[in-house]
Amino acid sequence: MTAIAASLPLPRPVAPVLAVGAFLKNTICVTRGAEAFLSPVHGDLGTPDAIAAFEAAAEAMVAELRVWPVGVAHDLHPDFHCTRYAQSLDLPALAVQHHHAHAAALAAEHGHDGPLLGLSLDGYGLGPGNQSWGGELLAVDGASFLRLGHLAPLPQPGGDVAAREPWRMAAAVLHAQGRGDEIAGRFAAFPAARHLAQMLDKGVNCPPTSSAGRLFDAACGLLGLHPVAAFEGQAPMALEALAAAPRVMEGGWHLEDGVLDLAPLLARLSACGDAAEGANLFHGTLIAALAEWCAWAAANSGLRVVALGGGCFFNRVLSAGLVAALEARGLRSLTAAKVSPGDAGLSLGQAWVAACHW
Repeated sequence: MTAIAASLPLPRPVAPVLAVGAFLKNTICVTRGAEAFLSPVHGDLGTPDAIAAFEAAAEAMVAELRVWPVGVAHDLHPDFHCTRYAQSLDLPALAVQHHHAHAAALAAEHGHDGPLLGLSLDGYGLGPGNQSWGGELLAVDGASFLRLGHLAPLPQPGGDVAAREPWRMAAAVLHAQGRGDEIAGRFAAFPAARHLAQMLDKGVNCPPTSSAGRLFDAACGLLGLHPVAAFEGQAPMALEALAAAPRVMEGGWHLEDGVLDLAPLLARLSACGDAAEGANLFHGTLIAALAEWCAWAAANSGLRVVALGGGCFFNRVLSAGLVAALEARGLRSLTAAKVSPGDAGLSLGQAWVAACHW
């Protein structure tokens, strides 16, 4: 039985490399000549079964393809099992930043062998200096990247738990607007709300994040959509489903020195009593803001191709709207078709970065 789920052509022949993906929705990629071969999705590497399937697939793919990799690529995060596995092999290892890999995956899929802009929007990826990234605008050129800008950081109260409790990100927005005294009353159904303003005041267990996923969560929390979600992404999916007619809030964002801040939009949502109206405002304004951001980056870098990667681009309203908005500004978008825009496509991006590196 083959360990290979899919293959696709690469922009050019490269040395054989092994790429081991990341923690969530893990896949493995192996290159041979001008082709990349991908494993099935192993799921999140948090269970013994998923870890066993991951390790077996890595060995089986190399054996089946009859290659000996010149090196192995892995995520920048040191605590992922796939990172530790890569570093245990008797091979040169290359750490590839998460959002760099998202952009590189699209370059590889589309046969784009050259520099481009990478707009990577997702829930979390480790940045240099242990920063929490997730809303990144990069200039990418093969094995190298430059961070041109990012979404304005928000505190993430409670750390990872905020990904499942969007009301916490809404509380962070209120605090940032100087309205921390409203948190306890507005979210009285949640016992932790009584102490959240104090946590935010002191910065205790409130790591800053540029995550687009947490921006979506903040909007959901402000609009009362799944304040506690049954699974990560439930609230943003509900927000997308309500966005039947996106419209733009004039003055809904600020762009300064590459930092895109949607604080005016979030302030409007905090007073919006209709979830559907808020969903349409959020999507329309976010699309317009992202298009302006990419146009700013294109004017400053000379790059006219934008790779749209990361799990936020499962959102069809966002993806289709942004492609159209970028086209109207003379920019070409690369979107995922054969490979997931989310973490299941990361191993392809890691492999392409590593192939360019070696």
